[in-house]
Amino acid sequence: MKNLAKRVSSHPIYTCIFTAIFINLIIEILGRKTFSDFFNYIFKSPIVFFYNALIILFTLSFSFLFKRRKFVLFIISAVWLGFGITNGIILRCRVTPFTATDFRLIKNGLEIASSYLSPFFMVVIGIGLLALLVYLIILYIRGPKLKSSINYKKNGLAIIILSLFLLISTKVLISTNILADYFGNIAFAYLDYGFPYCFSNTLLNTGIKKPSNYSKETIANILNSDIAKEDPILIASNGNKLTTKSNEDLPNIIMIQLESFFDPTLVKGLSFSEDPIPYFRELSNNYSSGYLNVPSVGAGTANTEFEVISGMSLDFFGPGEYPYKTILKETTCESVNYTLKDNNYSTHAIHNNTGTFYDRDFVFSQLGFDTFTSLEYMANTDTTPTGWSKDYILTDEILKALNSTDKKDFIYTISVQGHGHYPSEALLDNPRITVSGLESEEDTNSFTYYVNQLYEMDNFIKDLTDVLSKLDEKVVLVMYGDHLPTFDLEDEDLLNNSIFQTEYVIWDNFNLPKEDKTLEAFQLTSSLLNRVGIDNGILNRYHNNSSNSLNYMVDLELLQYDMLYGEKYIYNGETPFIATNLKMGIDTISITDAFEENKQLFIRGENFTPFSKVYINDEEFETIYISPQLLRVDELTLEPNSTITVHQLTKGGTSLSYSKEFIIK
Repeated sequence: MKNLAKRVSSHPIYTCIFTAIFINLIIEILGRKTFSDFFNYIFKSPIVFFYNALIILFTLSFSFLFKRRKFVLFIISAVWLGFGITNGIILRCRVTPFTATDFRLIKNGLEIASSYLSPFFMVVIGIGLLALLVYLIILYIRGPKLKSSINYKKNGLAIIILSLFLLISTKVLISTNILADYFGNIAFAYLDYGFPYCFSNTLLNTGIKKPSNYSKETIANILNSDIAKEDPILIASNGNKLTTKSNEDLPNIIMIQLESFFDPTLVKGLSFSEDPIPYFRELSNNYSSGYLNVPSVGAGTANTEFEVISGMSLDFFGPGEYPYKTILKETTCESVNYTLKDNNYSTHAIHNNTGTFYDRDFVFSQLGFDTFTSLEYMANTDTTPTGWSKDYILTDEILKALNSTDKKDFIYTISVQGHGHYPSEALLDNPRITVSGLESEEDTNSFTYYVNQLYEMDNFIKDLTDVLSKLDEKVVLVMYGDHLPTFDLEDEDLLNNSIFQTEYVIWDNFNLPKEDKTLEAFQLTSSLLNRVGIDNGILNRYHNNSSNSLNYMVDLELLQYDMLYGEKYIYNGETPFIATNLKMGIDTISITDAFEENKQLFIRGENFTPFSKVYINDEEFETIYISPQLLRVDELTLEPNSTITVHQLTKGGTSLSYSKEFIIK
């Protein structure tokens, strides 16, 4: 054994092979709930396990090209192990695993890390990273270095041969269905096909791949269907003229995406001291309602949001991809906003969370919103024990948006109160609703916390409909859950047998007929617009006219590719949608006066919030929020002709907007 160990450690190829297998073992153990799950994976899918080790081996082989071979080998190994550890941590905070898309969410993740990880754990992570950095420096300085020259041709050829073997293995395993190149459920895919393969897929497989039958003719065939009739966008030479409907009889449209909202009584074996969502259930019994098939579970709010707003399906994008972080950074996109703008609507977004999360402060302009009211523009906020904003504050913001224009309004609201992580300790004193049927006290505490947040969200829905019912203009209100909460639920745990289903209900104040049906998230808006008599917009009309077609999803993929990545034949070669000049907040933040008193600067104005920060001559100063009309800066003496502005800053320090300059005379 000593001789074998000596031979292995002395030969770089053997070292890489054993290192790759060891790293893969650690990664897969961390990515599973129990050791028994890991052993089931190993014995049921040994070929998949060694294929994933081959992927790691391929990356390790690049160390052959460096004289400091052990240093490079250690760095690559540390990266893989770091990915594995990160995946393990993420899986304990949400249901979906670590993907390459998460790199684009690092800033957002850091902003909410304290809601998931304890300060002690964050300190441990920081110490671990610092220790790793110190070790890397020592290894670089004192580690071994090849004295002989490197045979780049020989080593490069070895890497090429290994890459070809990996490529052939991949194609063979996919063709024999041992691996899959499409992930219907990314969480299950990671368990079935291994972390290295699935993570690599999320890194390399993004966007919508060009369909094999994509051409001007295939798009023309879709245009010749019913969706083309009387829709000028499909026949006008410039592709940007739409028929504007008179909207006198059209309703204001409000959509509320409820964070992690679903019916907890669907969980088998649980009982509750009282119904957590009595009002939502009453609405479901009396108004149009049904199940909503969403693209994510436990996380991925922005992807459900994207499907609802755009009418596009996430099925055709890369696994784990967030279009908000990829294609919508580059282009505008057909959406319900642009459809409604052609019917003379104003469009608003509201979210009681930070405005930069998922880059909404930019992406919402690409989707056609006129205004976006994020948490930074809300003066009166209240939070849950875990720090998320409560939803009842949204009622006033919705009314403010409704009253902000003389037009009919489309208001898309994203709630946050139901957001995880759900604490395993008993944070609530005398909770209104108690839960029984769970095995551990920790799970009982988590679910108790969750259902009591649901109960408050249900009260918010009731208060909102009570207010809206008193309006003298038509209103239709759609409410739905974005995804299931971050519990370890599986299909067999639910009465409806799907962890990808939430519920929706459509309330109105003008007696729309009740019509219950199950919908895909990307069909929800089109179904609603159809019911209120709005039939323009390509995807809107397509969903309503073609959903029963045998080629429904095939043609939808063609349309989505053409609109976002292709030649835009459907728009006669040019996207007709122009990004809006997104206004942050409904009310304008302004300074009316500034004066000094006892080395304190007082700023008078309008519509200040706790997120308002005073800048003097473009330098930020510590600001005390006193009221929506008054701010204060302490220990300050101003010079004549100083300029003052008030910025709305996120917790991460990003300025979302700022007031006009006020000059001190």
